[in-house]
Amino acid sequence: MTFEVLAEPVRRRILDLLRERPRLVGELTAELGLSQPGTSKHLRVLREAGLVRVRSEAQRRWYELDPAPLVEIDEWLEPYRWMWADRLDALERHLDDQADQEGRSE
Repeated sequence: MTFEVLAEPVRRRILDLLRERPRLVGELTAELGLSQPGTSKHLRVLREAGLVRVRSEAQRRWYELDPAPLVEIDEWLEPYRWMWADRLDALERHLDDQADQEGRSE
């Protein structure tokens, strides 16, 4: 279920914003350029998936990231990281070679 929730780009953007700090729905709406009902629908899905929690303070509702489900995803991805590590190492070597070649041609 978490992967389905994270497949939506707007929801990932909400999580990015909440990673910085807790926010009110109005702030999220302004940042996303969505309507308040549209933002609220995404927040509801994120809450149901356990990725976001709500904290009430007087008349305000603060939304904040709950990273626990992301830890589960991270643990699941761990055995696959070797695939990316090799490619990233190769990219780093290529970029270093390019920088060396540009340095020699000056």
